Amino acid sequence: MTLLALGINHRTAAVEVREQVAFTPAQLETALTELRGLPEVQEAAVLSTCNRTELYCVTGESGERAVLDWLGRFHGLAVEELTRCAYHYMDDEAARHLMRVAVGLDSMVLGEPQILGQLKEAYQVARQARGMGGELESLFQQTFAVAKRVRTETGIGRNPVSVAYAAVSLASRIFDDFSRSPALLIGAGETIELVARHLHEAGVRHLTVANRTRERAEQLAAPLGGQAITLDEIPEALIEADIVISSTAAPLPILGKGMMERALKKRRHRPVFMVDIAVPRDIEPEVGELSDVFLYTVDDLEEVIEENRRHRQVAADEAESLIEHGVGCWQHDRRLRSGGELIRDVRARGETLRDEARDQALARLARGENPEEVVARLAHQLTNRLLHRPTVALREAAADEQRELLEAAASLLLDDSSDTSR
Repeated sequence: MTLLALGINHRTAAVEVREQVAFTPAQLETALTELRGLPEVQEAAVLSTCNRTELYCVTGESGERAVLDWLGRFHGLAVEELTRCAYHYMDDEAARHLMRVAVGLDSMVLGEPQILGQLKEAYQVARQARGMGGELESLFQQTFAVAKRVRTETGIGRNPVSVAYAAVSLASRIFDDFSRSPALLIGAGETIELVARHLHEAGVRHLTVANRTRERAEQLAAPLGGQAITLDEIPEALIEADIVISSTAAPLPILGKGMMERALKKRRHRPVFMVDIAVPRDIEPEVGELSDVFLYTVDDLEEVIEENRRHRQVAADEAESLIEHGVGCWQHDRRLRSGGELIRDVRARGETLRDEARDQALARLARGENPEEVVARLAHQLTNRLLHRPTVALREAAADEQRELLEAAASLLLDDSSDTSR
């Protein structure tokens, strides 16, 4: 079996492609069921965020191609298009990649803390969908242990910076006084919660949160002195908002060009700063064509993020060392599991041979045969059956001069009292 990590992220594909391969929460259960149902796939987990879609699978031969073909079918994309922007890692490299993702070393914002929570959610969803087996379970547990050590023992998690922080940081370069800049936040997930917190700390006092359910929006807005609205009320809220930041899991855009044009007329064309963090995008790209709108996507935050990356590089180097230790621990556990499976198979075969020989001996005793002869035959028969395969393999190894195999067999099959050198 092979451990496979296959994905597309912010480094290999633009947001236009990433949003096409993203999985909504409603799609995940179906996706995992289909993926797990492939003949080549034994275990599977899916990680889908605004910056990456990654599939972690335990596969057999041709597993990579089968998984890539499935991804194309699920999203209605040509495999050739996916191949141009997809990456893959096998076994040790796949484990190392997952650990780097978990601690934020592969994120747009180096060391950003959100990804670990997203990875834990992906793990839980995979478990509920029965996509997890011993291989992925061990890998994810080791990954979480490494992430905990990195957060505890390095400075990569201090003064946490995320895409949410980068969006607010970019807004601060445009607005001198946040206290006079009303903000509209669309969505009520973890990213928007971080955005709201950062804006409040930066001085924004007029905060509105729009969400599909008003109750969830109120939970987020109330502690910060903001107001909650539903998505249907966005057109009116746009008239007052100088800052608009959106991050939902909606499969289609929430805010279109026509809606924004109507709002700008009522605003008397006061400029609006907008950031669309969502993948798929919440704001139609055409909105950015309007002269009084400054629209940015997650890809436009690279400059702010690069500055953060430089500050965290020392901690990142320390994290890499901890990851290598984690990969080594995972390799050791994997070898133990492999050995355990072999031991179970060997014992099962031995027990099968034992039971067959016992049943035959009991049948002879029932027929009245001499007990001593039955026992002698049982011993002879069982010895021959147990040693037949090893004997044939040893003869072939000797003929082919496979010294390592012969030495291993001697170590396994002979005890000190059988040492032929005596």
